[in-house]
Amino acid sequence: MAEEAAMREQAETVRRLKQEKADPDEIAKEVAKLLEMKAQLGADEGKHKFVLKTPKGTRDYSPKQMAIRERVFNAIISCFKRHGAEVIDTPVFELKETLTGKYGEDSKLIYDLKDQGGELLSLRYDLTVPFARYLAMNKITNIKRYHIAKVYRRDNPAMTRGRYREFYQCDFDIAGQFDPMIPDAECLKIVHEILSDLQLGDFLIKVNDRRILDGMFAVCGVPDPKFRSICSSVDKLDKMAWEEVRSEMVAEKELCPEAADRIGDYVKLQGGLELIEQLLQDPKLSQNKQAKEGLGDMKLLFEYLTLFGITGKIRFDLSLARGLDYYTGVIYEAVLLQQERQPGEEPLGVGSVAGGGRYDGLVGMFDPKGRRVPCVGVSIGIERIFSILEQRLEASEEKIRTTETQVLVASAQKKLLEERLKLVSELWDAGIKAEVLYKKNPKLLNQLQYCEDSGIPLVAIVGEQELKDGVVKLRVVATREEVNVSRESLVEEIRMRTSQ
Repeated sequence: MAEEAAMREQAETVRRLKQEKADPDEIAKEVAKLLEMKAQLGADEGKHKFVLKTPKGTRDYSPKQMAIRERVFNAIISCFKRHGAEVIDTPVFELKETLTGKYGEDSKLIYDLKDQGGELLSLRYDLTVPFARYLAMNKITNIKRYHIAKVYRRDNPAMTRGRYREFYQCDFDIAGQFDPMIPDAECLKIVHEILSDLQLGDFLIKVNDRRILDGMFAVCGVPDPKFRSICSSVDKLDKMAWEEVRSEMVAEKELCPEAADRIGDYVKLQGGLELIEQLLQDPKLSQNKQAKEGLGDMKLLFEYLTLFGITGKIRFDLSLARGLDYYTGVIYEAVLLQQERQPGEEPLGVGSVAGGGRYDGLVGMFDPKGRRVPCVGVSIGIERIFSILEQRLEASEEKIRTTETQVLVASAQKKLLEERLKLVSELWDAGIKAEVLYKKNPKLLNQLQYCEDSGIPLVAIVGEQELKDGVVKLRVVATREEVNVSRESLVEEIRMRTSQ
């Protein structure tokens, strides 16, 4: 660097003057110059080079990506509404104590904010705990609601797999005292409807019950205080082999090897009603009160799912654990299956796209009198779904429209800006999605090209002759067909041609 070279030169000058025993005033002047150069260089080093980037674990979304997201959100919201849900919203941050202790080992991923005016706050980690706080605070004992909003996790992001630090969750929950497993079955039906509608490929919904898990841990000899930490190890079975999970239980969590092996015999089991019947006869599990209750409800759940006609995509899986502390009953997780596999090969899960379960105790944690409000819900893994759809659209090179403009108001001759503005204003007032180019005298070819590029289906052309005749020339961009439409009928004609 030039500054460093100049400073070395100045230092050499000072050294030479000292050797030559030059005039002290002259030496002092050169030393002062050297110190000034050093200070300047230090200040420059202190200046941080500004980097234009989004924070780690976050991203921007282009109009094309937002068009895909809107399509997905609309499909999900229409499903939630079809099932009679209302919508709520809650603050993006909560009091820190609201979130503390609700997420088990995941609590370390909560983003804490600096103390701002006497309140310790944290960014919300999910939408379920804020929902429970909302119910307790407003003394609501019965609601079916959905909530779509951003949540925050201080996680190690894996952007390519749809794992971020800031992301959307789409939650549907049923709160209230109802007969067993009817709301739970509806939540699973909703997951089935959404995943079928979005056409993401083959999927499987795994179900289990926290009570069955706890009963299994008890009969396998896991001490009570270790239930939750062993549960979080079992939760890793979708990402790790049993041998690795077993070694974590024994080496890190100090579970005796015999108990780990007994757990291993159970967590490898998966099936449907036959497996539930078999486990109800299991000499150990059938003697455990919690496990027996869980298996009884699981049998009932499968009966309702049979009535809904969706058992083909549902599997009772004893390895499903879901690490969150607040689950009390049925738990489920939807995974997409590997598309291409060899004949006779087991379908492999390639990632979770929805999950949820029953959490009957969470609202009571916030209620001053500990009043329980039973709840069951599901969360759609929207970011994972976006990643899949984005990759698929990139591969197919399908053109995506990023606007909903129905018609461009254009002119073929000069000096017709006023007429174009009058017409576009009429269309806007009639609720038609219309655009006009921001030029006084645009070329017709440029106007038509804009429609091609933007996917606008119609062009309303005004010209001197059309103005005299009281008509507008309506051109279909795809076929280049042109028809003269009276000014009074134009709105109706545009609506008719774009209603498909």
